[in-house]
Amino acid sequence: MTAEPSNRWVSPATAVVATVGWLAATLAAARFGPPGTMLLAGPLGALLLLLLARAAGLSADEVGLGRRSMRRGAAYGLCGLVAVAVVYLLAAWLPVTRSAFLDERYRTDLGAALRTALVVIPLGTVLFEEVAFRGVLWGLVCAGGGRTRATLLSSGVFGLWHVLPSLRLNRVNPAVTGLVGPGPAGQILTVAGAVVFTAAAGVLLCELRRRSGSLLAPIGLHWAVNGLGVLVAAGIARWNA
Repeated sequence: MTAEPSNRWVSPATAVVATVGWLAATLAAARFGPPGTMLLAGPLGALLLLLLARAAGLSADEVGLGRRSMRRGAAYGLCGLVAVAVVYLLAAWLPVTRSAFLDERYRTDLGAALRTALVVIPLGTVLFEEVAFRGVLWGLVCAGGGRTRATLLSSGVFGLWHVLPSLRLNRVNPAVTGLVGPGPAGQILTVAGAVVFTAAAGVLLCELRRRSGSLLAPIGLHWAVNGLGVLVAAGIARWNA
């Protein structure tokens, strides 16, 4: 249920603009700031966005953090995690798909991979992105424009959010390099593909949030895709060493 206007300090439209602006600032900080910037900017940014949502009149339920939906969200998130684990194990086992995990960014020792999967990704990526995209932005747009509009806007911005992180993907992932090549044309195709793919993934994550009523559902799936991907890639690199 949408909060009463009397509970609002700022309008939802202003809050949406502020949220997108904060996303842009955070992305710039992550891209050009010192290593580990998102370990601080992620949790702090998530907190600030939740305060903004509260100032716009949203309740805990409307940003996916209501107590009543926690159990259901956790169940959805666990199912997503198990599904991703099964797919990754099969893909790593099959030679035809194993090359997708041969990413030079993850050719590191097991301790560093564990730190990335269990600390950097949860705090620096998943927490901030889920609060921002499926929590605050989705909740703000949904309150005024409905679920479909909220999903389309949130997912579109989520796709654009991955432009900068995908700029080097065609040079560091052999599977992507083999498909599009390492040159400028390959980079353009890779970035476009990353935007489309992550926007589609955003739709799925929004749907999980809608069906469960909780951010725990997309958080579980999001971490599984990123965190388990790092662990599997590190495991394959260690096995091949």
